[in-house]
Amino acid sequence: MKALSAARFGMAGPWAALVRRSILLASFVVFASARVHAQTVESCIECHEDGFPVKSFKASAHGGLVCVACHAGYDPKKSPHEKAPKVQCVTCHEGAPAQHSFHPDLIKNAGKADDASPSCKDCHGTHEVVSPKNTNSKFHQAKLTATCGECHDDEAAHFSKSAHGQAAAANEAGAPNCLSCHLKGIVVAKEGRDVVQIRRNQARLCLSCHLDNPDVRTRTSPNAGFIAAYDESVHGKAMKEGNGKAAVCADCHGAHDMRKGSDPISKVNRSHVPETCGRCHVDEKKAYDRSIHARAAKNGVKEAPVCTDCHGEHDIRARSDPGSRTAAANVSAQVCSPCHSSKKLSDKFGLASDRFQTFSDSFHGLAVRSGSVSVANCASCHGFHDILPANDPESSVAKANLKVTCGKCHPGANERFALGSVHVDEANQEHPILFWIARIYMILIVTVIGGMVLHNALDFLAKARHRIRLRHVAGPAATVHSAHGGRTYLRMTRSERIQHGALLVSFALLVLTGFMLRYPEAAWVRAIRSLSDRVFAWRSVVHRVAALAMLAVGLYHIAYTLFTERGRQLLRDFTPGLRDLKDAFRQVGYNLGIKVKKPLYGRFSYAEKLEYWALVWGTFVMAVTGVVMWADNAFMNLIGKLGWDVARTIHFYEAWLAFLAILVWHIYFVVFNPNVYPMNTAWTRGTITEAEMEEEHPLELETLRVEESAIDAAAQDVTEPSTESSDDDDSIEPDPAVARRQP
Repeated sequence: MKALSAARFGMAGPWAALVRRSILLASFVVFASARVHAQTVESCIECHEDGFPVKSFKASAHGGLVCVACHAGYDPKKSPHEKAPKVQCVTCHEGAPAQHSFHPDLIKNAGKADDASPSCKDCHGTHEVVSPKNTNSKFHQAKLTATCGECHDDEAAHFSKSAHGQAAAANEAGAPNCLSCHLKGIVVAKEGRDVVQIRRNQARLCLSCHLDNPDVRTRTSPNAGFIAAYDESVHGKAMKEGNGKAAVCADCHGAHDMRKGSDPISKVNRSHVPETCGRCHVDEKKAYDRSIHARAAKNGVKEAPVCTDCHGEHDIRARSDPGSRTAAANVSAQVCSPCHSSKKLSDKFGLASDRFQTFSDSFHGLAVRSGSVSVANCASCHGFHDILPANDPESSVAKANLKVTCGKCHPGANERFALGSVHVDEANQEHPILFWIARIYMILIVTVIGGMVLHNALDFLAKARHRIRLRHVAGPAATVHSAHGGRTYLRMTRSERIQHGALLVSFALLVLTGFMLRYPEAAWVRAIRSLSDRVFAWRSVVHRVAALAMLAVGLYHIAYTLFTERGRQLLRDFTPGLRDLKDAFRQVGYNLGIKVKKPLYGRFSYAEKLEYWALVWGTFVMAVTGVVMWADNAFMNLIGKLGWDVARTIHFYEAWLAFLAILVWHIYFVVFNPNVYPMNTAWTRGTITEAEMEEEHPLELETLRVEESAIDAAAQDVTEPSTESSDDDDSIEPDPAVARRQP
């Protein structure tokens, strides 16, 4: 019969089957003409009646065939005839081996009968073969599990109890059976097939139902995006790159014993997740088993985190991936915070609920929020999988171990690093020194800045009323300057303007870069950070350069006031006295309308003297605390973590006090003061007008006029004044008595 195979005619598929049946029928007719009685089923039964299932055969898929259609290869004329060769089903079903990929031995033997390996009849039977479409067939969809279980009893037992098996037993749409999966080339043959491709097939198979089949997708709780996330996970990417050991669906969820995560014995149930992950991640599992999290989980604490709580489920990513929950920039906020900021968990288990907030407000936390990936995060100190409480002697954050833990980032760290708390809250009285520093500064800021706002508001109203009165008396065109000519007076020399300019630029940069660190989520900070990924690194550099520039200006100014005559005079003129206190009260009284006349000021008013000495004090405080913060390793080895926190707290609040003072006090008098609006140009041009001198510094103007009169009188005594001209030399300071006059 094999010689009569339709393949010899170049045919396949339905046509091949038709040809085969025609040939068989023709053969039957030919043989019947020679020896009809010997070629019918009935004639064969005459000798082979014992055990022959006549009814089953007639009802089978082969019931229309004669015996010799299958039992070929012998001479029927001989009686008794020799034993016939084994039935070869592939004579007719030549494509069957390829369709039975789940039986690799069948493929290996091309479907030919072999005592050493499974054959067609082992599954389908002999004379009673029934079409799988027939409900009585053992291979009908409803009976597949039991049929396959005749050989694969363990697998069948697991499958029948699995979520898939239960769905199949309930006849749910889209429920899989054995062949739903095993027809897709997901089994590794003994001779060795492409393992990577087979495992890819396994992943695609699961997605073909859970992602692409609407009957399945509508009955499963994870949405399509959650399921599809596997492709971009560390496991999915590794599989795409050809790593045959990368986990696929069955590695975590199980194959025949796949169960829902809510099932207590499921491999992906919370109670079993560490063991499931630990099959591949052995070292991590050992470390986790030592942790406080594992202890709590083993004691039945449902809230205790397991692998998937931190790493995710389908969307697990490598730590080097910026989108990973465990990436350096995300681990604190996305992994640790949800539990350690929970009021519910803190009340239930007695945990401190402020740990994430205090970390976020620390230098480390602010740097992380600003985009730094090199600064310490929660895991840097507490560990990753082997996290232990601080009171455990083996914990990395135990007091005795902080020297080593901190020393990973701070070389040379000693025992004094442990002085003070790691998590500090300035608003909490558990840290009294920091609490009272913050409280005192807040009181100082409110009273000082509030007092400045009130003082300037009264000053503005008084000056505005004065200007309005002038307009009513002298007409709309009248101004306070109308009675004076165009003479100007020197207010700031070139050296002083350079000092002021350098101070202005460095102060502005310090405020900008300092508050960028402290308020990383502010809209203006996000706008700056969007310009480049390197913004945080440059912020740090700019802040330190600006700090050095301000220190340099401060040191130069000290030298200027000590070693130049004008500088010494400047210092004398800035020295406050009792008169300044009286002037302050007189000015307030005048602004309130209590006093008729306002006080008269010399070169500097009480407001300018107050600002100057506040600047001196603020620069000193910011410089000292800034140096402590900058040289953190050295100073924490001397004054401990608590001393460093004190410096940081003072630095922060002093920065706010200085910024607000400049904004409220200095900007008002230089810009919004009605007598100089829109701006006092002394800091750019170096001079002010005679009218401005009359209004703001009348006593100094009077002194200059007296000096000028004395100089003019002396000049008249000279009968023959010199007509020789001389070149100006900017390097020579003018006489201090005349230096403030600019003709």
